[in-house]
Amino acid sequence: MNLLLLHPQDLTSDNTAKVTDRRLEHVLKIHRSNVGDSLRVGLINDKIGTGIITKLNKDALELEFKLTKEAPAPLPVTLVIALPRPQMLKRILQTVATMGVKKLIFIHSNRVEKSFWQTPELAEDKVKRQLLLGLEQGIDTSMPEVECHHKFKTFVEDVLPGLCQGKRALLAHPGVEQACPAASSEETVLVIGPEGGFIPYEVEKLKQEGCQSFHLGERILKVETAVSVLLGKLFP
Repeated sequence: MNLLLLHPQDLTSDNTAKVTDRRLEHVLKIHRSNVGDSLRVGLINDKIGTGIITKLNKDALELEFKLTKEAPAPLPVTLVIALPRPQMLKRILQTVATMGVKKLIFIHSNRVEKSFWQTPELAEDKVKRQLLLGLEQGIDTSMPEVECHHKFKTFVEDVLPGLCQGKRALLAHPGVEQACPAASSEETVLVIGPEGGFIPYEVEKLKQEGCQSFHLGERILKVETAVSVLLGKLFP
């Protein structure tokens, strides 16, 4: 935990807070902090600063804080991913939050098992937990927005055109001729398929809506690996 991320309900005044959950355990067992020590803190969807511990025991952490620094700039990307299997889903949520993605959309595709949509890991509280862990890792306070679309064709025809308007629209897909484009600060919609990739019909539908397909080389990467590599390559 590189950032003690405060929630609005933690605040006991404008500049004091009390923490009693897993964050307390982390401060006690991992940071091994004591009263008087300083911690890097942030408030969800607000600034980052420093907190001084005023009380600390197994029941509660209390601190005074001052927020002085803006959160890191977000990546200029809307990330569209075919829904991965549940264990990978958790890791992807953490990764995108750590790397600064602020809009994440999960979609269905032919190679996404319907059972994936029934996973408890898509529950709002569990998604939020993974995003918070990612923000804590990346020293960020700005909570990403997550959407789910269960019908591929409806998403591509009715939602994607609006997302792509005025933006760079990219489709990461193995086996195509075009190599990965250069890094850019341009607003981008990036579409990533499931394990095994999109089927030809899906690729054509995405290209019809203006998505430029490209590859990352001869090696086939796991989706969670591809997400990190793509965000690192496509944005400065």
